[in-house]
Amino acid sequence: PTIQYAIDQNAKVILASHLGRPKGKNEKEFSLEPIAQRLLFHLKKEVLFSEDCVAHGNRKIIQDMKEGDVFLLENLRFHPGEEANSEHFATQLSKYCDVYIDDAFGAVHRAHASVDALPKIVKEKGGGFLLKKETEALSGLLRSPKRPFTVVLGGSKVSDKMELIKNLLPKVDTMLIGGAMAYTFLKAQGRKVGKSLVEENKEVLAKNLLEEAQQHQVEFLLPRDHVIAQELSESAFSQITSDSTIPDGWMGLDIGPKTVELFTKAIQKSETVLWNGPVGAFEVNPFSVGTLKIAQAISQNRGCTVVGGGDSVSAIHQFKLQFKFFHVSTGGGASLEFLEGKTLPGIAALEL
Repeated sequence: PTIQYAIDQNAKVILASHLGRPKGKNEKEFSLEPIAQRLLFHLKKEVLFSEDCVAHGNRKIIQDMKEGDVFLLENLRFHPGEEANSEHFATQLSKYCDVYIDDAFGAVHRAHASVDALPKIVKEKGGGFLLKKETEALSGLLRSPKRPFTVVLGGSKVSDKMELIKNLLPKVDTMLIGGAMAYTFLKAQGRKVGKSLVEENKEVLAKNLLEEAQQHQVEFLLPRDHVIAQELSESAFSQITSDSTIPDGWMGLDIGPKTVELFTKAIQKSETVLWNGPVGAFEVNPFSVGTLKIAQAISQNRGCTVVGGGDSVSAIHQFKLQFKFFHVSTGGGASLEFLEGKTLPGIAALEL
């Protein structure tokens, strides 16, 4: 919508982006040329393309463009100056525009030249429609969420979600923990977790977070039962434990039916739900049920439901539920850092 809006305003539209990690080298597999073809399909108009984002001829092309024309620059990461946040590289790019618009929420946490240095040089700047939508949805969770507010967290590492948990504990009513990170919490409580994935030397951290939750009077729910197997494979024999204990030689790979019921009840009584991280190894069929059931429960909630980036988004696409949430974030690391309360370079640069 942002590109189309700029076209409708008769602007000359210069598009800049990145793809992959080419490490400052021109690698054909990461070229944006196929994106130009895709834009042609969506915009129903010719898209000019430059094989070098800072080629000498680019300014002449822009000069000759008509109002409403679109010009896509080659992958910015083909130049080392992009990831180095080079002011020189940003200055070269600044010569192409009078107005800078950032609509790449998924990259605003990166201090790269096109995200950070460039908007500091261009006087007229702002965020696109997607950036506005993302920041409004996520800000709402941090500032004034409707209560009860439940957060569902999954993924493998407690350390990856530590800052998020700390920032959200004063704001939430209930926290539901699934995924491999749950086993570190359970082990910290003295429970047997078999050969489940436990983050090394993080039991004290998990214990501290449990204590913090208690201090904030947050209901901090861990799995009551598990789907276990001796290996992670589609053909593995799996079974459900009767309680939260996992026997030696077995690993927890999904939440069990008692936990699904417990978590679903908490979700149903919530006015606001944030979900970040799958609650099981959803990519492998026998262990996808827990994540599917939680995704369904959240999608059926009529309150404010936000899916916070990364693997949770992959999961809802796998289950074809992506259109049943109030907001699905396009930013993995950016969503996480925003919800951790961090200052993101791309947003800070627009607020100068």
